[in-house]
Amino acid sequence: MGSRGGRRGRVFDHGDLRLVVLALTAQSPRHGYEIIKVIEEKFGGNYAPSPGAIYPTLTLLDEQGLLKGEVDTDGKRRYTVTPDGEAYIVAHRDTIDGVMVRMELMARRMAGHMPPERVMQAMQTLKQALLLREHGWTDASVAAAAAAIETAAREIVDGPR
Repeated sequence: MGSRGGRRGRVFDHGDLRLVVLALTAQSPRHGYEIIKVIEEKFGGNYAPSPGAIYPTLTLLDEQGLLKGEVDTDGKRRYTVTPDGEAYIVAHRDTIDGVMVRMELMARRMAGHMPPERVMQAMQTLKQALLLREHGWTDASVAAAAAAIETAAREIVDGPR
């Protein structure tokens, strides 16, 4: 999400907005405008997705059977999560949680909360270590690397346990 390798511009990576919209709609049935406003609030007013991104995403999720849009008494289409959508959320919980955390971190970044340069350099070192690993990835090495990174992330945010 956001700025990879110094690139700026995109707030959401491919497919992330779809997961955010699905997750927000699972919390509460919503109109497209309400989804835009919730995301804008999560970004502290520093970002709001355009209607040209939200409404096609809602239509896609509706066509996929993950959301159901129905016109309410105000004449607006309100979306709710379908049973298939709920099953999708359960099956992809880790991915959705990751996207929501990245969205929160991007919001902090947009608000001007940037880590010191030494930390930025350490992030690049970690990225290179993961990309340049000489040995193949086994299930055990994937689990160990993910656990180490997740533990480090929690300690950075919450402090050592």
